[in-house]
Amino acid sequence: MKIEVKVQPRSSKNAVMRMEDGRLKIKLKAAPVDGEANQELIAYLSSLLKIPKRDIHIASGDTSRNKILSIEGLNEAEFLERCGF
Repeated sequence: MKIEVKVQPRSSKNAVMRMEDGRLKIKLKAAPVDGEANQELIAYLSSLLKIPKRDIHIASGDTSRNKILSIEGLNEAEFLERCGF
């Protein structure tokens, strides 16, 4: 499954906020320095979705706030349900 996300780094907490323009908005505590925000994004989603980190990949947007994630082992309905939507 692929999903578009918009990441907001340097937030006070990690949180999935809402769907915005067809993308999921995710707040992260990490700063966008040396890939820290990307690592935290994968770790946060792994714990939220209860899947291994190896099943989450950044397909595009490594250095952008707008990313496309590839997530194995879940369909879109399961993903949204586990995110609380």
